[in-house]
Amino acid sequence: MGRDWRDDRIAELEGKLALRDEQIAGLLARVAELEERLGRSSRNSSKPPSSDGPADRHKRRSKKPSGRAPGGQPGHDKHEHPEVDPEKVSKRIVLRPDRCARCAKRLVGSDPEPRRHHVYELPEIEPIITEYLLHMLLCPDCGHATRAALPEGVPTRIFGPSVTAVCSYLMGVHRLGKRGAAEVLHDLCALPISVGAVVDSQEEASQALAAPYDEALSHAQAAPIKNADETGWREGNGKSSAKAWLWTLVTSKVIVFMVHKSRAQDAAMRLLLGAKTALKDIVFGCLGTDRHGAYNFWPLAMRQFCWSHLTRDFTAIAERPGAAGRLGRKLLGETERMFAWWHRVRDGTLTRARFKVCMRPLRDRVEALLLEGSTLGNKSTARTCAKLLKSAEAMWTFVRIEGLEPTNNSGERAVRHGVIYRKVSGGTKSEAGSRFVERMLTVHATLRLQGRPILPFLRAACEARLRRSAPPSLLPLAPARRTLRTLHAAA
Repeated sequence: MGRDWRDDRIAELEGKLALRDEQIAGLLARVAELEERLGRSSRNSSKPPSSDGPADRHKRRSKKPSGRAPGGQPGHDKHEHPEVDPEKVSKRIVLRPDRCARCAKRLVGSDPEPRRHHVYELPEIEPIITEYLLHMLLCPDCGHATRAALPEGVPTRIFGPSVTAVCSYLMGVHRLGKRGAAEVLHDLCALPISVGAVVDSQEEASQALAAPYDEALSHAQAAPIKNADETGWREGNGKSSAKAWLWTLVTSKVIVFMVHKSRAQDAAMRLLLGAKTALKDIVFGCLGTDRHGAYNFWPLAMRQFCWSHLTRDFTAIAERPGAAGRLGRKLLGETERMFAWWHRVRDGTLTRARFKVCMRPLRDRVEALLLEGSTLGNKSTARTCAKLLKSAEAMWTFVRIEGLEPTNNSGERAVRHGVIYRKVSGGTKSEAGSRFVERMLTVHATLRLQGRPILPFLRAACEARLRRSAPPSLLPLAPARRTLRTLHAAA
């Protein structure tokens, strides 16, 4: 008996339905991918918080109100006006009441402990102008005319090291442009300085800070515990402007910046290792970073992934439908538990020994969830979980090494000033400008971290350059107690 034409028709329709089911599944997957991409924010991806929309900002601020009034709370540490040395008082006015405020009777005598009320005023600033009269005299024998030379340490420019220091301070610390710095000096100090002279001051300050910067970079590279991060930058002018990157290396007492045209491994190695290229000869310290591949040359046993970034990855998984979402929520639960214990360690309410014991089963649960996620049908979830499993050792280094944080927040906080600098200025116009920025950002961040004043340091560096003497140092006064040897012993 021959094949019925209806069977052929049914087979044809079944084939079309299967094709359409396949197309629908592909379209649904594409829609889910686009919706996930549309929902990306600083909560669930590496996007910066400044790129968030109003709804995302509201989610970040969705903290339950405490019900307390704004401002300082009862019991907080007061920031009162400091006591003034009597010798520093410029003018003293004694005030005594003539009559009683109640009965108007005449009053006589003095108060042994009068209340001291201080009023601060700023003096009118005028430039200090030193004139050098360089005589030229003729030799009576040969007739040669000889002009007197400037003493050593006197600049050939009309502006001295104090002006150079203030110019660099205004541009590097307070992010003023060159024209803005010139206007501030003109308005506050009656200094007749041009934009071109500000540029010259920038170049002089950059050269004066070269040696302290190199010393600080070497110190940070040798630190036993450090964090690194990077953010976008621009270098060049007009059509020659190109993408660059602002890198930062953070230690407990020194923070160093570097502008580089690459975000790849060569830039990370230059920041972290300098001229050292033979990895086998290097004693690695502990390094906290995000999961950027440029740091993959660092040994996993001495590297710490940022758990703030891992939380964003887990949040992205939790926001997906189905099994991936359930797995992501379990990962977030374990992360929350880990941070609760870690905060107790920092507060001193949980010992490190007990913390290590608690973390063993938590690590087993997290890695089991990652293994489960690597087999899910959701490609994005499987890819993320597989990558984390491959380098899972770098998720738990902070448990072994005391002093190492589980997040890279110190690196992200340090780079924030540079981000604002870039948004205000648009980047740098030349390599010389980039050197000035990285050196000034290093001076600013390091001295703020150490609680040292910035302007006197800049002036001392500029004066040392003129005198050809040793510049001031950015290194902390007290040496670090921990060494790479003790860290590797702990590892």
